[in-house]
Amino acid sequence: MKTFLFRYPLWAISFISIFFVSSYWSFLATDRYVSEANVVLESPQLAAPTLSFESLFSGAGGRSSDMLLLRDYLLSVDMLSSLDEAVDFRDHYSSRSIDYFSRLYDKTAFIEELHEYYLTRISVELDDYAQVLRIKVQAFTPEKAHQIANYLLSKGEQQMNELGKRLADEQVNFLEQQVEILSKNFDKTRKELLDYQNKQGLVSPTGTVESINAVVATLEAQLTDLKAKKATLISFQSKTSPEVVRISTEIKSLEDQINIERARMAQSSGGALNTISSEFQTLELKAQFAQESYSAALAALENTRIEAARKLKQVSVLQAPTFPEYPVEPERLHNSIMFAVVVMFLTMIIQMLVLIVKEHKD
Repeated sequence: MKTFLFRYPLWAISFISIFFVSSYWSFLATDRYVSEANVVLESPQLAAPTLSFESLFSGAGGRSSDMLLLRDYLLSVDMLSSLDEAVDFRDHYSSRSIDYFSRLYDKTAFIEELHEYYLTRISVELDDYAQVLRIKVQAFTPEKAHQIANYLLSKGEQQMNELGKRLADEQVNFLEQQVEILSKNFDKTRKELLDYQNKQGLVSPTGTVESINAVVATLEAQLTDLKAKKATLISFQSKTSPEVVRISTEIKSLEDQINIERARMAQSSGGALNTISSEFQTLELKAQFAQESYSAALAALENTRIEAARKLKQVSVLQAPTFPEYPVEPERLHNSIMFAVVVMFLTMIIQMLVLIVKEHKD
């Protein structure tokens, strides 16, 4: 035996390492119980999903991104801090009944070190094909593994709901403020329009202008007829004949009336109907624009409230956290064999390199 140790020191070290490591995995390593849960993240869909090139790779409705957000949160430092307060994570994993290499070596470890240890005991993986989040929790008692898995599910669902609700509330609050501002603006412009109508004593200056234009057009048509008749009469009667004088008087009256009506629409002293109509149209457009903006804001607010309901996420449990009945970790035989294979393989390589170096020296 001593001859073998001196002649093949590398192999001796390898066999000794394999012996001690195998002894650790076989007799010293503390049993670990694993609680598993499979969940999917869902939200109410009020419209049928559309098929797109992106959806072929990202999953329906962008569910993959939500699942990844949930996965990151479950593995985050925030989750660890909350878990530590709720289920005494440090106390359980730093217990002296656990072997040295498996336990949390320092109960008061910094959060960064604690998080590194946390990632060795909590596994959250996304199955891209099935769109399912698979959660595995390793603990040193079946009760603790089951408790931690349940806490992860409830806290994860709460976080996703709060995330969607916070974003939706910000949008709704912004739109409610805009609706209030637009409502006040609409009331203001409508009051200005009503005050202007009362001040001018006209319900619709534009309609009044249109009616006056119609009157002027009628009078001008009559004036044209009378002038034509007068020209015909003068061709065979004297200008002082009663008939010609009568028509001339009617022409003069029509011209005066036309001038009066035109003066009502455009007079330089102010209060002309064309000016009133222009001001009225401006106020009317402002009121109409304020009304349309207010209506659009109300519609946007209602749509945002509906969208807020869609953003609420629900963690649907496909497999509830299992209550482990026997320890599946560590895989003692598997770990021992894998360590032995790796060590022997490395030893073989090193031994070959040593022989090659010796041959070159010779």
